[in-house]
Amino acid sequence: MKRIIALVLAISLGGAALASDYKKIDPATTDAITATLTEQGYEVRRVKKDDGLYEAYAVKDGVKYEIYLNEKFEIVRTKIDD
Repeated sequence: MKRIIALVLAISLGGAALASDYKKIDPATTDAITATLTEQGYEVRRVKKDDGLYEAYAVKDGVKYEIYLNEKFEIVRTKIDD
């Protein structure tokens, strides 16, 4: 019984590690996105990737934004972050 529990835990933890690696972004990519948005007047707080798009959380003129970028770092959508 203990072996079964250990096996289930090992599989579960391994899957969690794979899921978290999926969301990681290369630091060079994060730097490129930050530089692109900084040139446009944004102060970038965080960058992540989800559903095939990069999501940048940034502030401009005191307003918080969620900025969605494609693989070419082109802004495809912007929304105000409440």
